[in-house]
Amino acid sequence: MSDWIPVFEAANSLEAHTLKGALESRGMAVQLRGEALSGALGELPMDVAQVTLLVQKRDWQRARAFLQEYQQKEKRTWHCAQCGEENDASFEICWRCGGGPKD
Repeated sequence: MSDWIPVFEAANSLEAHTLKGALESRGMAVQLRGEALSGALGELPMDVAQVTLLVQKRDWQRARAFLQEYQQKEKRTWHCAQCGEENDASFEICWRCGGGPKD
């Protein structure tokens, strides 16, 4: 039986490698599965392009907690203090005017 357990389905290779690095920086070993399929994207359904992140059994709970926090942050938005524009959580400065979030 394998000591590696799937913990997350990344939308693409870029997201998978970003999360892999984040987990590794927290002391967890990570393997990726399905990354090689991205070369066949034109001939396969889009959901096949997902890349699975696997962690060792002992790290699964810690990895899952981090990834749940990541998913929650991904859905958040903030409003610019200068112009009031709504910005995605991935932006540190306002895309419209360069301002920052309201406190």
